[in-house]
Amino acid sequence: MMDGRTDLHYFDTGSVTAQRYRDKVLEPYVCLFRGAVDPDFIFMDDNAPCLRAVLIDDFLETENIQHMS
Repeated sequence: MMDGRTDLHYFDTGSVTAQRYRDKVLEPYVCLFRGAVDPDFIFMDDNAPCLRAVLIDDFLETENIQHMS
């Protein structure tokens, strides 16, 4: 993980909602990744609609994660 990348993770059932993305990706992986790499890293995603939800923006702000728009 120190090369700035994480393993690919996929959801084998259901669709990705904002809540599922927060609970299954952001909390367990992105927050951990930030601690391992650099607290000031900039998070980038692919701008899918579920990733642009207010829930996600609020979570990233609460966790002080800078996000590319």
